[in-house]
Amino acid sequence: MLPCQRHLFDIPDDVAYLNCAYMSPLMKPALEAGIAGLARKTHPWEITPDKFFTGSDEFRTTAGQLLDCSADCIAIVPSASYGVSAAARNVPVKKGQSILVLAEQFPSNYFPWQRLAEEHGAWLKVVPWPEDHDWTAAVLNSLTADVAVAALPHVQWTSGGKLDLVRIGDACRKLGAALVLDLTQSLGALPFSVRDVQPDFAVAASYKWLLGPYSIGVLYVAPKWQGGVPLEENWIQRANARDFSSLILYTENYDEGARRFDMGERSNFALLPAAVRAMKQLLEWKVAQISETAGALNRELANATAELGFSSPPDHLRAPHYLCLRRKTGIPRELPELLAGEKVFVSVRGNSVRVAPHVYNSATDAERLVSCLRRTARLAG
Repeated sequence: MLPCQRHLFDIPDDVAYLNCAYMSPLMKPALEAGIAGLARKTHPWEITPDKFFTGSDEFRTTAGQLLDCSADCIAIVPSASYGVSAAARNVPVKKGQSILVLAEQFPSNYFPWQRLAEEHGAWLKVVPWPEDHDWTAAVLNSLTADVAVAALPHVQWTSGGKLDLVRIGDACRKLGAALVLDLTQSLGALPFSVRDVQPDFAVAASYKWLLGPYSIGVLYVAPKWQGGVPLEENWIQRANARDFSSLILYTENYDEGARRFDMGERSNFALLPAAVRAMKQLLEWKVAQISETAGALNRELANATAELGFSSPPDHLRAPHYLCLRRKTGIPRELPELLAGEKVFVSVRGNSVRVAPHVYNSATDAERLVSCLRRTARLAG
């Protein structure tokens, strides 16, 4: 496991921030990289045409290492919804077919499919919440001949349930269904390989487990879809973009690989350097070690809170970095106020407390959370 990396973050000693699934803190080195990039705009005469491409190239290469794919398969997007919408524009869906989603799936991986279904006379097939917490089995049971697209996460965001995407990917290929993934709640904290899963598209926003800034993300596009139709048409995605003198020679040809799916103004001189610096740090730590480090803390929390009446999915069915604690009697209304007063930060969702630690957390942070939960348990009787 990794030793606590709190020194790389600006987290005061009296703050227990266990809420990376909401938004990660930006590392000091990533902040410095972003500020240095933003400062370039103070001297625009020094921003030569090649600078519009070097940061993007580095982003693709680094993201490709996290996803286990070629840099040519990476597009730069502003959000998960943008990437999902790009996928929805390209995967074929016919009248009477279905699009598979999970119960309580995050809206950005739901609404684009809802619209696509309405436009093509298809329907959304919702995988019901599994009483045994086994989301993988529930998905496999729902993958029938009518499914055209399986639009899924790696981690279900309100339960922490983990999907076995290798098995699901194999089932989709046998069925002839496209597999589109939202990895926002997993990429960077849970090992993943497109070579093993073979999705058609996979997107992840940067601001959670990739420890990056808001409004930047990564989109994987499988080679078979790299000739598809992008959401927007912009100058930098075209084949002649690197030659500024030829931009008015309006070519119909796109740049190589997944670059046609890039968002406009992708060469963000502040966000890209920060995102790249954060991803490089993840690679240095190694995602498997991040997962084990966060998982060890969550296992301790699961054991400690079980005595207080909280339950969570079995370890083998949930993502290590993600712990959703539920109570049959519900969460006391006083809990959010109590937590805020103690500077303990988690997410409270209905009858669930979502705990999402990272390598900046310590045993002390966990103890403070347990102390707060113990007090609310007494309040609830």
